[in-house]
Amino acid sequence: MIEIIKSIFYGIIEGITEWLPISSTGHLILFEKFFNFNLNENFIEFFRVIVQLGAIMAVIVLFWNKIWPFHSKKKRKIINWKTPIEDGFSGKVQNFCNNFVYIEKLILWFKIIVACLPAAILGLLLDDWLDTNFYNFPTVAITLLVYGIGFIVVENMKNQGRIKAKTNSLSKLSFKTALIIGVFQVLSMIPGTSRSGATILGAILIGCTREVAAEFSFFLAIPVMFGASLLKAVKLLSKIIFDPITVACLFVGILVSFIVSVIAIKFLMGYIKKHDFKVFGYYRIVLAIILLIYMIFS
Repeated sequence: MIEIIKSIFYGIIEGITEWLPISSTGHLILFEKFFNFNLNENFIEFFRVIVQLGAIMAVIVLFWNKIWPFHSKKKRKIINWKTPIEDGFSGKVQNFCNNFVYIEKLILWFKIIVACLPAAILGLLLDDWLDTNFYNFPTVAITLLVYGIGFIVVENMKNQGRIKAKTNSLSKLSFKTALIIGVFQVLSMIPGTSRSGATILGAILIGCTREVAAEFSFFLAIPVMFGASLLKAVKLLSKIIFDPITVACLFVGILVSFIVSVIAIKFLMGYIKKHDFKVFGYYRIVLAIILLIYMIFS
């Protein structure tokens, strides 16, 4: 029972920290430092990966209409001309609008794929090496501090007018901008960085609004997190023996991660309409200082 309770807390932490720019991996490392699972190490590593599926599903559910280009005829109805004489013209306009929407969403997916390429290539090459050398306490503390300062500096530059928000919608986001955001995403391979934090920070630096930066960061998570989860899961699956406790932990962790992710994403999208990201920068700095003090005196 205690392991299931731990999986609930794990899902809560994953759901909150995956989308807020404060590092999910960093917080989960800290959680494991003080609350170890009394389960097989291979299962724990598998659990870390699979629990992300709940977070991915939250993005898909919340942004389904923005990312899925194919809908039924009822859902696609945009214009409703009432007079029979205009039916022919109405149909042509309707088809044009529908095709435009489809093309726009397909182009968005091409941009997402382009942005995912840097992380996909380097992830295949360096994933195990990074886990071995950087999945630790000191790395998390340092990256929390560095990117916390980064958020404050970038937001100050934006408020002073030194960074202009030129891209205010996903349709205006160019392939070049998408690729640059993808390069920033590579930085999140180091624990404590935060995938959403690196991509949002990078997007703001190159002229995206906070809303566009956050949304594109969420969309990038779908192929990146799903691909990484699938790759690691396949590697570990043959090493795991499932029993009622491990299955229950997986189910509970994924479900909690999904529910909390929905809440966290809605909160962040509402928050950034009126506020900047400085509060997350301060949070990271405070947490980093606490961790550094802990490491010095422990």
